[in-house]
Amino acid sequence: MNSRSLSLSQLELTAQTTDWSAFANQLSPVETLIAPAQIEKLSKDYYYFSPILAAQLQDKSGNLIVRPKSGAEVVQVAQACVQAKIPLTVRGAGTGNYGQAIPLVGGIVLDLSALNAVKWIKPGIACVEAGAKLAAIDRISRPQGWEIRMAPSTYRTATIGGFIGGGSGGIGSIMYGQLADRGNLQAVRVVTLEDVPQVIVLRGDAVQQVNHAYGTNGIITELEIPLGPAYPWAEVIVSFDSFMQAAGFGQALGDADGIIKKLVSIHAWPIPSYFAALQAALPDGKAAALLIVSEGDLAALQALITEWNGTLTYQKDAQAASKGAAIAEFTWNHTTLHARNADPSWTYLQTVFPYDPNLKLLQHMYEHFGDEVVMHLEYIRVQGKVLPAALQLVRYSTPDRLAEIIRYHEEKGAFIANPHTYLLEDGGRKTVDENQLNFKAKVDPYGLLNPGKMRGWLERLA
Repeated sequence: MNSRSLSLSQLELTAQTTDWSAFANQLSPVETLIAPAQIEKLSKDYYYFSPILAAQLQDKSGNLIVRPKSGAEVVQVAQACVQAKIPLTVRGAGTGNYGQAIPLVGGIVLDLSALNAVKWIKPGIACVEAGAKLAAIDRISRPQGWEIRMAPSTYRTATIGGFIGGGSGGIGSIMYGQLADRGNLQAVRVVTLEDVPQVIVLRGDAVQQVNHAYGTNGIITELEIPLGPAYPWAEVIVSFDSFMQAAGFGQALGDADGIIKKLVSIHAWPIPSYFAALQAALPDGKAAALLIVSEGDLAALQALITEWNGTLTYQKDAQAASKGAAIAEFTWNHTTLHARNADPSWTYLQTVFPYDPNLKLLQHMYEHFGDEVVMHLEYIRVQGKVLPAALQLVRYSTPDRLAEIIRYHEEKGAFIANPHTYLLEDGGRKTVDENQLNFKAKVDPYGLLNPGKMRGWLERLA
């Protein structure tokens, strides 16, 4: 560890003793926000989906919001933070769920939402600034026949920088895998927090040094992302008498290589009862499959629905799907949002089941936990195989019981990406990424970036 690295208590003391009005004036002409209500709002994300994080993070906040409009302004802010040893937390749209963008020791929240240009689009690739919204990128790329490969259910509001920094996959992962898969991020431009901040470009495998790092080891200002063909996407809902019937259908659809799909989302009852805008298509007591497939494959899809004894209850062609309620906004973690709006006692897990076309472990968990852990699946592609990733709804009771549920899944062979921790490694990776840690030591020697979120760094400080 570099001897210049600062502890969390040292950084917190700096945040507490800084004259923030004077510091804001020093940053002029960069836009700053100092009103307490604005700071509170822009210091938070959807951390409260977790009762554990809700207790840990509810009183955490930045001291100043800074909203640069250019890469040069980002460098100016970085330089000021290094000189004054002020902690800095990067924020996109704040649509994450693990407190990724919540500052633990105060300081600056760097809001990159105004850094939002789509710089160029070429066949299969785009260059965009970090604050560009995913939907805004598509509005420019789709008329050219291309679209972003994958997106969270917060597609309309999420930024590309936030998605890369804090996400892992989403709608489209049934085709393209995860953000961490080689090829799903081509290049990034990063501002460092060295004594003299540098602007560096990472390409190829080097992008993994900052991919899904919560902004702990560099400020991503610009990205080159791959694009996929923009199909005319139809939206479909299918009901099934049982959850395992719906899950088997989801696996079969995922394995049907000739059917182009973007979303295969399976929901056990009572989850469909929480989708108010879709109630006409969701019969009482039935499991549901929410699907996005290419219009050209609807006939093939219908044959598969018939084979699995499903009932088509809802269908919109691509033109109709562009209006009204978007089916994607009832899937992935929007499912949790709708459930919590109806009953705030729900929380959730993130589980990846091992590849098994017979879904035996999935069935065991469904039957073992019953109404306490209600199944919600999102089928994804992992190393060439389609398997169910679950965002189960969990009826929360105590921290110990939640830990016991997680432990039971892990002991039986399911992988849990724990959404109840803000530590980078303890959520999904489970191990310290030495490449990311070493990159942080190089580009953020004082440990100013999103301090307290990287366990490997905290261990080196100890």
